[in-house]
Amino acid sequence: MDLTYTAAEEEFRSELRSWLQANIPEEWTRSGFWEALPEDESFRLRRDWEREKALAGFAGIQWPTEFGGRGGTPGMKAICDEESVRCQAPSTVNALGLTFLAPTVMAIGTDAQRKEIIGPMLRNEVIWCQGFSEPGAGSDLAALSCKGVRDGDDFVVNGQKVWTTNAMHGDKIFAMVRTEAGSEKHRGISMLLIDMDQPGVDARPLKQMSGASEFGEVFFTDARVPATDVLGDIGDGWRTAMLLLSYERGASGIAQYTEFRRQYDEIVDVARTLGRDQDPVVRGKLARVLTDLECLRLHAMYVLTQVELGRDLGFEASMTKLIWSEAFQDLWETFDDVLGADATLDALDGVDLTPLHAQSMWSRSVTIWGGSSQVQRNITAERVLGLPR
Repeated sequence: MDLTYTAAEEEFRSELRSWLQANIPEEWTRSGFWEALPEDESFRLRRDWEREKALAGFAGIQWPTEFGGRGGTPGMKAICDEESVRCQAPSTVNALGLTFLAPTVMAIGTDAQRKEIIGPMLRNEVIWCQGFSEPGAGSDLAALSCKGVRDGDDFVVNGQKVWTTNAMHGDKIFAMVRTEAGSEKHRGISMLLIDMDQPGVDARPLKQMSGASEFGEVFFTDARVPATDVLGDIGDGWRTAMLLLSYERGASGIAQYTEFRRQYDEIVDVARTLGRDQDPVVRGKLARVLTDLECLRLHAMYVLTQVELGRDLGFEASMTKLIWSEAFQDLWETFDDVLGADATLDALDGVDLTPLHAQSMWSRSVTIWGGSSQVQRNITAERVLGLPR
């Protein structure tokens, strides 16, 4: 495991940090700023800012230059993630497209798809959603029932998707659709690239307990998709989906560690302000979660080292998801322990707890989405450790 970066990567860090400090308004870094904004206004600000970041050359860090990227190293990408969190840069509005769809299009897309999709996505001109989960197909994605029937040069799509991030702001959606009548499980599925701004596509918000509507559900009623807008081969969507999801494997967890470590410091400040830092039980829990976070940092550096060596981590990616999601949830459970019986209050002794409560509520979801902790443990046991089923 290598805990250092090259001289060129450190030079990139300095350049990026200077740009971020010059281009992030001070008010954006104030506690509660983003939570207080209407969702549409928050989305607009983040979308415009990220477009400027791309035009300045600080997006698509590892993408080849031929696709508008910087052609950087995995270390530079890790530094970009780390510095963005450290400078409290706005979170991306196009994560699913940038992380998953773009590299898949680079790998197996047609020339026309590469031209039409990658550049506009990098500049946030087109926001992408992911249409995988359905009411009857959550963890078992192969149970999906959304259908696409061939009609001349088009597919006519009918069905529903749910838990769709950015459903209310998405311009297009890459969706898994059953395009072969009578097919079952992994066969007969295609990945369609669907324009959401057309008759027959209806996106509806899903209100979360925090009050936000980050997710939505999408209904297709005779929506039309040109057959040229299939990513990969028709009927081979499962293979395309597995390739798409594999691009998460290069994520080392460095951004998560940096964000969680900052949140940990905020929780410690609250404990000190409220005089709860002297409680031995609270101190023990804070020490334990700090140890978990430092383990996450070391694991993240290990993963980054392996990626830089060109190693395909494969199913070991499940370990990263499991480690960071469990650490994040434990962190915010410790926050609730710090507050004790006051955990439901919005403010206490002059401390505004609203932004922290929003993070605490969000933490409940991270061990479910992206593959539940139970699924990740099964994958790790069977595919990494070789244990019997």
